Amino acid sequence: MTVNADDTKVLSDTARKYLRLHLVPKLGPVRMRNLLERFGTPGAVLGASRAELARVPRISDKIADAIFRSRESESVEEEIERAREAGVRIICQQDADYPPLLWQMYDPPICLYVRGTLRPTDAVAVSIVGTRRNSHYGAEQAVRFGELLAQAGFTIVSGLARGIDGYAHQGALRAGGRTVAVLGNGLASIYPPEHASLADDIAKAGALVSEYPMTISPTPENFPRRNRIIVGLSLGVLVVEAGKRSGALITARLAHEMNREVFAIPGRIDYPDWSAGTNAIIRDGQAKLVTCLDDILDELDAVGRIMGRDLEAENGQKNADSKESSSNAGTMDEPARSVLEAIRKGAELADDICAVTGLPSGTVSTALTSLQLKGLVKRLSGNRFACRKSR
Repeated sequence: MTVNADDTKVLSDTARKYLRLHLVPKLGPVRMRNLLERFGTPGAVLGASRAELARVPRISDKIADAIFRSRESESVEEEIERAREAGVRIICQQDADYPPLLWQMYDPPICLYVRGTLRPTDAVAVSIVGTRRNSHYGAEQAVRFGELLAQAGFTIVSGLARGIDGYAHQGALRAGGRTVAVLGNGLASIYPPEHASLADDIAKAGALVSEYPMTISPTPENFPRRNRIIVGLSLGVLVVEAGKRSGALITARLAHEMNREVFAIPGRIDYPDWSAGTNAIIRDGQAKLVTCLDDILDELDAVGRIMGRDLEAENGQKNADSKESSSNAGTMDEPARSVLEAIRKGAELADDICAVTGLPSGTVSTALTSLQLKGLVKRLSGNRFACRKSR
């Protein structure tokens, strides 16, 4: 089949192979990981026989047959055309702009559909989540912290849902900052529909993101999977208003499982429908109580210190030398020094850096983000890292 030259604007040659597998029903990220561990590349997976595929853990005869038949399927070309018409790019795990924090997940998305742009600086992100049926106070706080964090240089990640999500995105936009919305449906449509205009603004100041094929409708089972991406894209999650059974509490639990920071804004004790969940996770030590921006910056260690210094410099509270010092290797903490030294000695993958330094993955991730912000390290394709050459 002839490949349209314009397809390169929608996806890379490698992403096309990933997409072909992504569209196989019931395959999913975990089975995909098993296949790549066995065959190495998506091309090799597509070239395997039914019998070879069926010998891979969790690959049934039915899924093996679907993978084998996908090699001749027209669905990939149809999906590319739908993406092109909607102004959407499709990126895969091997593309340079695939978000590096997602690699830390147990089940990273095989492909991401992106309307707008993703930048390396979006790795310095905080998610804001909460109830769909918020109070006036909750709306104020979501806008407030979306604005404060965006002003400090963080990308704001949320789910474009009614309520707290929408207000968090609005706060980031009001500050002129970046924001990313993760949808629980395909990007051929916007849900909820009343957020179509907000979605357009987000695409101009960040990105709309989904792992779902273009025409997939929003269904209840999609949103827990959507929430794991919201967490995966972030250094921490801020919960603003959540009742006892709020989906935001599921997101907070996912954040703990992914070794992300969890924050919560306290609510009124006489309005349990809005505040029982947030107050409970604060009470039980599952979230840090937040009343101001510094509460978040303090908990994010090196990244928080850098963002705080940059914010102070922008506000005229420090002289021009402050910003220069934040990119100077002499201001690094010990974990960042260890990580930089490991990369200089040839460690490229995050797992290798963890092995060389003896540091936990969360500490290594924070150090890598700090080093990239300082301009000392660059991320390569395949979630590899290398030192930048001195000018």
